[in-house]
Amino acid sequence: MQKIELMAPAGNFESLQAALEHGADSVYFGVEQLNMRARASMNFTLEDLQEISRRCHANNVKTYLALNTIVYDHDLSIVKTLITKAKEAQISAIIAMDQAVIMAARETGMEVHISTQINITNIETVKFYSLFADTMVLSRELSLRQVKKITEQIEKEKIKGPSGRLVEIEIFGHGALCMAISGKCYMSLHSQNASANRGACKQNCRKKYTVIDQETGFEMELDNEYIMSPKDLCTIDFLDQVADTGIKVLKIEGRGRAPEYVAHVVKCYREAIDSLYNGTYHQSKVKIWMQDLEKVYNRGFWSGYYLGQKLGEWSKGSGSHATQKKVYLGKGMHYYPKPEIGEFKIEAYDLAIGDTLLITGPTTGAKEMVLEEMLVNDRRLESATKGDSVTIKLPFRIRPSDKLYKMVDHKVEK
Repeated sequence: MQKIELMAPAGNFESLQAALEHGADSVYFGVEQLNMRARASMNFTLEDLQEISRRCHANNVKTYLALNTIVYDHDLSIVKTLITKAKEAQISAIIAMDQAVIMAARETGMEVHISTQINITNIETVKFYSLFADTMVLSRELSLRQVKKITEQIEKEKIKGPSGRLVEIEIFGHGALCMAISGKCYMSLHSQNASANRGACKQNCRKKYTVIDQETGFEMELDNEYIMSPKDLCTIDFLDQVADTGIKVLKIEGRGRAPEYVAHVVKCYREAIDSLYNGTYHQSKVKIWMQDLEKVYNRGFWSGYYLGQKLGEWSKGSGSHATQKKVYLGKGMHYYPKPEIGEFKIEAYDLAIGDTLLITGPTTGAKEMVLEEMLVNDRRLESATKGDSVTIKLPFRIRPSDKLYKMVDHKVEK
């Protein structure tokens, strides 16, 4: 059985490196403004394409450029430039939903993956897009039974893409869900002139609302239910059923997330996928993975529409339900390779032996460790505070661009 490809999000070089170091088979990312996370502060530039490609090729990881917004006439020259530069950088494929992007990619000789924004829900639509694309992300509203039926029909009818190989099916496996159909929403556009379909969603649905009966004036505040904000998708506890559908790619949502999110989620799903294929997947492991996933950004978890369970799985509050949060401590100063010692300047809060540290950086990625010993201003001490210089033994190089955090428990209402 072919092992499922694990696709990770990359919003910046920290997240990219975290994905590479924790076992991603492929990464997807946006460049400039024509992607569904255009409003996020984390987006790559054209000049980054070569470095993205270099790092990923060195790790035998595929690269997918997301050009998955709707496109207007004034965008067309930018689209062609992006695709041309992606081709030159040997990016693996373009993720697209607009016909103009699809055709521009095909004319340039780039492989195309159909975005979930197209909302593919049946085999006839798969047949149509097989004229242009080798991989298709199905609609997020399908059940696993419906997904399996589509993959079986592809095998039965030998539906091939432009490459000549059978069309591959990709689904979302973990991350944020939107109440709109496969993410196509106009609430943000109507309320704040910021189109979600251009990557500028203001997330109206993540807020709490009061319902008013216009005839009687009766007001009802929904009891801690954010009724337009669904919980996050999580499939790790039924990944065996997901694999049984015949999908080829499992996609993690989160290009706007921090690098530690990418590190934790990719690590858990890497272990889970590997365990499926070596026969060690078990609910005892699932429990551990779930606890790890809960540490990083999430709105609570549910199975989406895959298992056909009852709806109404809404968030209980705004923001993250993560059981841990990071607290900024300071920045990297120097690394001494021979003794493997990293030096940090503490700029905020206190640090103590036993703390869980998180070190992030464009080349470092996201690395966690428990602090067992340190030197504070060249003395062996149990704690450090703002203004101190701290040296720690590290099995990896740090750089002046790196940031030091400590992870602390964070109580959330479930």
